[in-house]
Amino acid sequence: MTSDDLRAWQSAMGYTYDTAAQALGISRSGYAKLVLGQSPIDKRTGLACAALAAGLGEWADPAERGSR
Repeated sequence: MTSDDLRAWQSAMGYTYDTAAQALGISRSGYAKLVLGQSPIDKRTGLACAALAAGLGEWADPAERGSR
């Protein structure tokens, strides 16, 4: 994922810098560094973006979902 891809994801999701950072569980300044290309975007961040775009949240064990 490139910083251009990250900007496109943010736009497609309708996120601001703040809401994008919150959705990814990182600080606003950390997110800004990714968008500006000052920090590399790791595979986990790319996968998190894909999961959020697909409407998925954090992992929950399917065996435990029924017990809640």
